[in-house]
Amino acid sequence: MPQTLNSPSPLAPKRLVIASRESRLAMWQAEHVRDCLKKLYPECDVQILGMTTRGDQILDKALSKVGGKGLFVKELETALEDGRADLAVHSLKDVPMVMPEGFDLACVMAREDARDAFVSNDYATLEDLPKGAIVGTSSLRRESVLRAKLPHLEIHPLRGNLDTRMGKLDRGEYQAIILAAAGLKRLGLESRIRAYLPYDPYTPAAGQGALGIETLSKHPNIKQWLAPLNDLPTLFAVSAERMVSRQLGGSCEVPLAAHAVWDQSQMQIRSFVASVDGKAICIANGNARVQSIEDAEALGLAVAKDLLAQGAADLIPKISK
Repeated sequence: MPQTLNSPSPLAPKRLVIASRESRLAMWQAEHVRDCLKKLYPECDVQILGMTTRGDQILDKALSKVGGKGLFVKELETALEDGRADLAVHSLKDVPMVMPEGFDLACVMAREDARDAFVSNDYATLEDLPKGAIVGTSSLRRESVLRAKLPHLEIHPLRGNLDTRMGKLDRGEYQAIILAAAGLKRLGLESRIRAYLPYDPYTPAAGQGALGIETLSKHPNIKQWLAPLNDLPTLFAVSAERMVSRQLGGSCEVPLAAHAVWDQSQMQIRSFVASVDGKAICIANGNARVQSIEDAEALGLAVAKDLLAQGAADLIPKISK
């Protein structure tokens, strides 16, 4: 039975526990989901289980060197498996493109601004940075575009949660940093954004700006309770993006971008795969009528095939899993 804000299911949940990382941004996301669930199910006791993941603990190495974004997910999945939590809230770009057996991406919520943001205390735009200026980013995708467009800059790795990264900037360790705009906006830090980077050439990562909720496959009732929180335009868009990334082995080790927009049944998507040094890049665009997740994934698959036909496979590191 469909559930709406005004008429929750008579089989509404009595208690739900949300697993979340303990960073300020992750807790904002979990609290946002909690508040949405409380509106749907006023009698439900919704709790948050804060956790520290390996991705939060390993800060002296690039994600691409220590196992990728899945490091932010594994401990939360363990909490689902052993019954300590019923659902886990993630930044969708951190969720592996292939879900582990027994787990579902049960819900995709409305997307915040998907763009990358330029943050600096001394310069208004990337183009204003002088030769040798140090720019921090955690993303090989961003690094590849920066090296191609602005080779005079020094690109250094930047790890840690959003507050840690901002602190490093404010201490003068970097002249500028590149962050996802969504996180800054969600934490009320929009005023720190000096410029938004355009989708071309700074195409975001698949799923950037969207929230994903993960559950166990064996609990379809939880997926049903979450159904009213799905946002159809975001769900269709990220389904196409994640299909591109899935076909190309998308992970932190691959400088890969994919961003789609769905509006009035039409979808447009832009994607690229690049070498880390920015010297080689394959770019593909797609446009199609999309009325289902299957349609969205078909468009994503077509874009991935276009990239592969251009030689994208030669730019993808051979990673043993």
